[in-house]
Amino acid sequence: MTSSDLYFCLERSINFNEIAPLNWWPNYGSFWIVVESILGQNTKYENVKKATQNLQNANITNLSDVAKLEVSELARLIKPSGFYNTKAKRLSLLCKNILNKFGNFENFKENVSKEWLLSQNGLGFESVYSILCYACEREYMVVDKYTAVLLGFLGYEFDDYESTREWLEEISEVQSKYPQISLAMLLARYHGLIVEFCKAHLRKNEFSVQAQEILKNLL
Repeated sequence: MTSSDLYFCLERSINFNEIAPLNWWPNYGSFWIVVESILGQNTKYENVKKATQNLQNANITNLSDVAKLEVSELARLIKPSGFYNTKAKRLSLLCKNILNKFGNFENFKENVSKEWLLSQNGLGFESVYSILCYACEREYMVVDKYTAVLLGFLGYEFDDYESTREWLEEISEVQSKYPQISLAMLLARYHGLIVEFCKAHLRKNEFSVQAQEILKNLL
């Protein structure tokens, strides 16, 4: 099995265009991805949406607006996301550090490195690559718990996060099929396909009979 084989298998089973945009994550390419990378830690996306809506209702329109909020007020607004006191501290500090280092979000998108992001408090690999993929529109794959369960079911185990990511990013056959779509956007979509497939078919780390039938040709 190649990574492209997995992509095409998932694509055949998920009617993606009916549930999400091409790049899957709403607010693709915007500063909201930075915010949601923190808010989304250890919670469901439905809770993230509620917290994001609270911020929007408070007229938050950029990273500077977030950085200017008192941490206590930020915590109040993002309460639906859970662990809100910790997340408020992390988000406030991250926004301030971005502005101090890069000046604005557009400069951040163009010039931030994964090493700089990994050095920030509260950002692990998944959060960092979510920012690089979905906010900065870079050619990186996001590896999450769903990805690990899916690959484990298929008999694929890797030494570490980076090895998994690099294997998944080898999708030359997908690129050949969709030359009009950037690699960055294809990788964003790929991650979305994995998430939507697992949301539909995975319960308590066990795949449904239907999912096993879909995946059997990859085994």
